[in-house]
Amino acid sequence: MKSSLIHQRFQHHFGSEAQLIVHAPGRVNLIGEHTDYNDGFVLPVAIDKYVSIAARSRGDRRVVLHALDFNQTCEFSLDDIRPSQGNDAWSNYPKGVAHFLQRANQPIPGLEAVISGDVPIASGLSSSAAIEVASALAFLNVGPDTPFEMDGSELAALCQRAENQFVGVNCGIMDQAISLLGKANHALFLDCRTLDYERVPLCLADFSIVVCNTKVQRELTSSEYNKRRAECEKGVEHLRQWFPSISALRDVSLSDFRKYEDGLSLRTRKRCRYVIEENERVLRAVDALKAGDLQVFGVLMNASHIGLRDDYEVSCKELDAMVEIAWANKDVIGARMTGAGFGGCTVNLVRRDAVEELVDGIQTEYPQRTGIEPEIYVCNVGDGAFIESSRNS
Repeated sequence: MKSSLIHQRFQHHFGSEAQLIVHAPGRVNLIGEHTDYNDGFVLPVAIDKYVSIAARSRGDRRVVLHALDFNQTCEFSLDDIRPSQGNDAWSNYPKGVAHFLQRANQPIPGLEAVISGDVPIASGLSSSAAIEVASALAFLNVGPDTPFEMDGSELAALCQRAENQFVGVNCGIMDQAISLLGKANHALFLDCRTLDYERVPLCLADFSIVVCNTKVQRELTSSEYNKRRAECEKGVEHLRQWFPSISALRDVSLSDFRKYEDGLSLRTRKRCRYVIEENERVLRAVDALKAGDLQVFGVLMNASHIGLRDDYEVSCKELDAMVEIAWANKDVIGARMTGAGFGGCTVNLVRRDAVEELVDGIQTEYPQRTGIEPEIYVCNVGDGAFIESSRNS
């Protein structure tokens, strides 16, 4: 939402001017799926779709949040933060952030806020991380005496804890990190164990990133997501018999895994193999970007989807249909599901002069195969979260 519009909505709802407006982007992960909670490597980009929060501090400990997109208001005290159920479950993201900021001894104030965004919900583009990051920056910056003492990696880790422990989704840190640390025309190569990162130039030249939404909704809290995490941990426990120092699958090479995989069930073996191979694909993908070789990068994207479909088993018929339609287009050099899976989006690397052909093909063939009308976004690679004074809106 444009700054001027959300500022007007704040004035209308609260009868006063906002002090600041925070924008935090969604993301699309180019490669490195389900590796983040295995201490592995990821390569996302921030996209030019944002969750925006207009906020003003209060003189008390109350927090009043109005979600424009749901036309709902939630109010709570910073001294008594409890999870919400049902229609206002969206408020658990800013509530969780407020809870963990206070546990980190950040003196946050009460505030009034209007929240809106154009990051599609439950699509795999990480609207949840965007609202967490925007909420954190609003709490930390809205008060005149509020010290901002956390760097980007620390704040990303805090937002991750909010989602893990307050919302109840065992996500990794990738989504929060890219929302905070993204840079226009760069991918973020992130080591999810150390939180070391490198912004890798993304020279798309004659190519575009096209994100296609299957419109299949999934709810991570009740999905297979947490099961996959447990299966990976089971694999690590098994492998410690031979490699006592390992703490995650990222510590195991594919050749070593193959030596000792027979003691695992077929299902756990497939899960672990995918994660180990995906980490290797991310490293190769970074090398390909640095060499300007988008063709190799596209091949790695395709291999990633096959692994997610066959070994990690987090794809679905709608995602597979959308990827197969893209693969049939000679000008698409890479296509894969992105996000947690079981629905959500695909990401496609396509020649710029063939974008319209791809869009037309998906809009025609995907409904024929699934009975669902897709949404398609041609994305620019944007900056991470930023703050602006309402006076500049």
